[in-house]
Amino acid sequence: MTPFEPFERSDRMGRNIDMPLARFAIGEVVRHKLFDFRGVIFDVDPVFANSEEWYEAIPEALRPSKDQPFYHLLAENAESAYVAYVSQQNLVPDESEEPVDHPAIAEMFDREDGRYRLRPEQRN
Repeated sequence: MTPFEPFERSDRMGRNIDMPLARFAIGEVVRHKLFDFRGVIFDVDPVFANSEEWYEAIPEALRPSKDQPFYHLLAENAESAYVAYVSQQNLVPDESEEPVDHPAIAEMFDREDGRYRLRPEQRN
């Protein structure tokens, strides 16, 4: 075979990969639809990637599908700051333009013009 001859793709290469699209980006501020907290996204899993124990702890009536993006948030509510893991179906954009008060934000993000930008040393 010369470099210019046509080649055939294997079945594996020819298949489409069905991967859900993330609606939100790293650095975006989002709010939970059901619970009163908001946060800055610092990582995204294309599908559920937490423990089965964590998943089963969610009440069945509220349990989200695993085949959607899940977001890691530097989250806050009225009482505390913490890390949250939330399905895409439970998030909406936060339109308040208020800064998120989480102690880890300064080491991970720069805030410019009301937006959070991942610091260069945090990118991989």
